[in-house]
Amino acid sequence: MKVKHLLIMSMLATVGCNSVQQKSYSSFDDYPVYSGEWNEMLYSPSATQFSLWAPTAQEVNLSFYQSGTGGTALQTVALKPAKEGMWTTTVQGDLKGRFYTFNVNVDGKWLGETPGVMAKAVGVNGDRAAVVDLGETNPEGWEQDVRPALTSFSDIVIYEMHHRDFSMDSLSGIQYKGKFLALTEAGTTTPKGEKTGIDHLKELGVTHVHILPSFDYSSVDEEKLDRPQYNWGYDPKNYNVPEGSYATDPYTPDVRIREFKQMVMALHKAGIRVVLDVVYNHTAVTEGSNFELTVPGYFYRQTPEGTFANASACGNETASERAMMRKYMIESVCYWVNEYHIDGFRFDLMGIHDIETMNAIRQALDKIDPSIFVYGEGWAAGSPQLPQELLAMKNNVSQMPGIAAFSDELRDSLRGPFGHDEQGAFVIGRPGHEAGVKFGLVGGIEHPQVNVDSVHRVPKIWASQPTQFISYVSCHDDMCLADRLKVTLPGASEKERAALHKLAETAVLTSQGVPFIFAGDEVMRDKKGVANSYKSPDDINTINWELKTAHRDVFDYVKGLIAMRKAHPAFRMGDADKVRQHLEFLPVEQDNVIAFCLKGKPCGDTWDNIIVVLNARQERVTVGVPAGNYQIVCKDGKIDMANGLGRMSGSRLEIAPRSALIMHQ
Repeated sequence: MKVKHLLIMSMLATVGCNSVQQKSYSSFDDYPVYSGEWNEMLYSPSATQFSLWAPTAQEVNLSFYQSGTGGTALQTVALKPAKEGMWTTTVQGDLKGRFYTFNVNVDGKWLGETPGVMAKAVGVNGDRAAVVDLGETNPEGWEQDVRPALTSFSDIVIYEMHHRDFSMDSLSGIQYKGKFLALTEAGTTTPKGEKTGIDHLKELGVTHVHILPSFDYSSVDEEKLDRPQYNWGYDPKNYNVPEGSYATDPYTPDVRIREFKQMVMALHKAGIRVVLDVVYNHTAVTEGSNFELTVPGYFYRQTPEGTFANASACGNETASERAMMRKYMIESVCYWVNEYHIDGFRFDLMGIHDIETMNAIRQALDKIDPSIFVYGEGWAAGSPQLPQELLAMKNNVSQMPGIAAFSDELRDSLRGPFGHDEQGAFVIGRPGHEAGVKFGLVGGIEHPQVNVDSVHRVPKIWASQPTQFISYVSCHDDMCLADRLKVTLPGASEKERAALHKLAETAVLTSQGVPFIFAGDEVMRDKKGVANSYKSPDDINTINWELKTAHRDVFDYVKGLIAMRKAHPAFRMGDADKVRQHLEFLPVEQDNVIAFCLKGKPCGDTWDNIIVVLNARQERVTVGVPAGNYQIVCKDGKIDMANGLGRMSGSRLEIAPRSALIMHQ
């Protein structure tokens, strides 16, 4: 697939005549950069203004339709060239409810109809944009909606979920299964009385819900929702519009917008912030994408051979370093914040984007609200067409203050390496992974007791602050924790796996990094062994809510860990110097045992000298601790902060096999 030659003759039509003004660009850097706010449709009851940034266009047409699909154009209007590569027109009258498309002529060829690149409302399947009054999409009380208080990024506990996974189970008690509105329903329970839906999230105690891509994506046919369809949504089509399949009516543009806002408002009222998973690194298709139908070649990187680059492994990679792609990403996230009250962003394959763009996004969000959290995958699926030192890779996180990245080091050290399902690690008692776990426990920062020898090391210490470090053991990618334990310990009983499950979650939730939980891990949710379930049916992906009853002890344990973390700032110091000062690893005699002390009362904690021991061995172990009298609050797979689980005096502590112990003075 060859990309158009960079020497593009842009034939800009002169207003009022047939002559053209010839302009050439020697490189993408020479393309004009639009300096205003990037709007393609500005509605008023009397007239609507339409704009399209298409600097290489010879002509641009705008067509109107009665519906979002089918039928012939009611009217076609020619746009006129304006400043900085924009084409504009104003159409008189009240156009609310009409659908429209642009069509761009480049080098004498009409490229095909597109809703534009900045569409804010679309019809079914996102093929046509829609004229809407966004003010009319606000649910009652929207103007009073405020994001829940957040003092520090260190206070965050993230819960990653997919709309269908969370609500499709027939026993969920949820009416709007698989829809945005599922997260607005209060009082839902299983037949056995277990809380589900938004009440489950409140009961668990998480602070942020990370929803998998919820912008308009390609793979689900919104005209055939009566048929089983599933996708994670990492195939973007319209970045600035909610996905229609999660709405009760994908045909009416207002509905998906209003219901998304209702979801956000309900979560906010529940004290939970909302993180949007964004996928600016690639589009679902290349040649037929809205980008390519508007400004061919510009929004994507090319190889030296002239083909589309593919560091996403999905057919293309976007060119974040180009001025208008950078502007696009900045304005897009700001739009989600301002229009939808989004509280954070998870960047898919963030390592494809350049550092400058990610820092510019952080700065733009800071101007709105510095408590908006930004994190992403600090890697790419292939080799991007930019030097490594310019990319937003995990190893460059120190150059991106206020931006976090996932730690595959902690993940792999706990449960085993990605792509090698049969290999376990620390949690199942496989030696040699202690350094990676310790690295995770300090939040990925430099620490005098991490990487102290030549054998037990992590490749690179990359976080400047623990709030730049996402601590996790499983996510939507790869096997969830329950499945991984079944594969790595095939002979283990359910009780044994539950114990190891608790042990892994203890490491995540006592880490100084930002803890991240995959939806359903708190009830030992499985996906029947399917690792890459991005388009697997509901019977693979759906959370079985009966598990909350079957594994109530695991749920209560994870809930207890979250409550402990929230109540005691020693577990979330949020500052590298404080972590180095107060977190001390204690000497242990055996492999697969880690013990540390949170010395003193860091950050004003009410607990003194907190001891945490992780024992992944199959036998009891004894660990030396600073002599004193201690209250035990976590032991043998149980947590009780209020009453405790016993006392201990002396300097020798005994820990049960495959369990964690937490105590304090």
